[in-house]
Amino acid sequence: MDIHVVQRGDSLWKISQRYGVSITSLVRTNGIENQNVLVVGQALVIPNDFPAYRIQSGDTLYEIASRYGTTVESLIGWNNIPLASVIYVDQVIDIPIHVVKQGESLYRIANRYGTSVADLQKENGIANPNLIYAGMRLSIPYKRPVKEVNAYVTNMGEANQTELRNVGSYLTYITPFSYSVTRTGGLTSLQDEGIISAARVNRVAPLMGVSNIEGNMFNSDLIKTILDSDTLQETVLNNILNVMQAKGYRGVNFDFEYVYPENKEDYNTFLRRAVAKYKPLGYSVSSALAPKYKEDQPGLLYEAHDYKAHGEILDFVVVMTYEWGWSGGRAMAIAPLDEVKKVLDYTVSVIPREKIMMGVPTYGRDWTLPFVQGTQAKTLSPVAAVNLAAKMNASIEFDEDDASPWFNYRDDQGKEHEVWFEDARSMQAKYQTAIDYNLRGVSFWVLGIPFPQNWPVIRDSMRVRKI
Repeated sequence: MDIHVVQRGDSLWKISQRYGVSITSLVRTNGIENQNVLVVGQALVIPNDFPAYRIQSGDTLYEIASRYGTTVESLIGWNNIPLASVIYVDQVIDIPIHVVKQGESLYRIANRYGTSVADLQKENGIANPNLIYAGMRLSIPYKRPVKEVNAYVTNMGEANQTELRNVGSYLTYITPFSYSVTRTGGLTSLQDEGIISAARVNRVAPLMGVSNIEGNMFNSDLIKTILDSDTLQETVLNNILNVMQAKGYRGVNFDFEYVYPENKEDYNTFLRRAVAKYKPLGYSVSSALAPKYKEDQPGLLYEAHDYKAHGEILDFVVVMTYEWGWSGGRAMAIAPLDEVKKVLDYTVSVIPREKIMMGVPTYGRDWTLPFVQGTQAKTLSPVAAVNLAAKMNASIEFDEDDASPWFNYRDDQGKEHEVWFEDARSMQAKYQTAIDYNLRGVSFWVLGIPFPQNWPVIRDSMRVRKI
């Protein structure tokens, strides 16, 4: 996949001509709101611009592949189709065909689509890679590592239900966040029926998110009350099972944070009880873990999260490799890649790689400088960050060590700001890291923030496993 970094003097017309794609596709793929304004340093995903086909009654993928000179495997891969037999009338799919342009080589075409010359030759029956010509139609093979993808969602409204229906083909799980335990072993309510229903459209498995939030904050005393009592633990587990059965959840994801260190083994015991109760019924059990560099890392956020035990007990864990750049701290990348890798280096030493989901942020932050303790940075979407840079006539930089874009600007009051966010380059680097570490997959915090670039990047990085 090509990612173009905007240079001074660029326009959408020039970029479209350079890559042979339409301006309409560039605008749609990147969520561009003003076609006349680009930002120096802005990353743009260059869409594949494959021809589209609308499924007709009686169509099969085999017939469509034969008609257009491609393969069923390529159709499934490029369109994230869960099962070859599951297509429906009026569904629009991409036909993975590239029409060779004058001067193009198989090497250049292979690089663009993340494949190899050898695979292009095999897919298209080309004996001599030098014998291609302008106008030749090539089927583009799709070979990507298979990974699982989770997304947390905090807003259960219609907008997020619609987004889930639109992007669900890129997700294995959706985790509504969250039910919270109460001090009597009960659970708070969550109007999650619409999200669960939307998940079914693309065979996304809903996981029940359970936390220890009280009064909009994680509460150490609340979870201590539960973990100190065998009776309350059993009550919580029974109440979770009732909700999973009633609403059609496929598993539970525990996010107990700021657990007192003295409750570390109590938390492990609670998880063992959950597994013993839920696994025979076919439910998965997972947890969210604070990002640790070592087992004895000090701090209330970290000490009771026993990586080795969670790895042994659970189906998988979500390592929350984000929030270095948190709203109440100093300006920095949300998930600096060098720090993420340090956490992963420790994680893979104590948890099997096939049980590790790497947390990935989908947002950015705007800090006012100089940093003042007690102030809060503004959270914003990647689309809003680029729009802000355009409004403030700022150029976007890219930190290679952090693998993250950022920029500075001065507001109307003359105050300096620093913005860090995510873009196609940073997401591509994160997905490649998950692949390089051979992890189970990735987990987004959070669905519902405008980030259209993310979906073509993940499609070009990994094949999403469906359950």
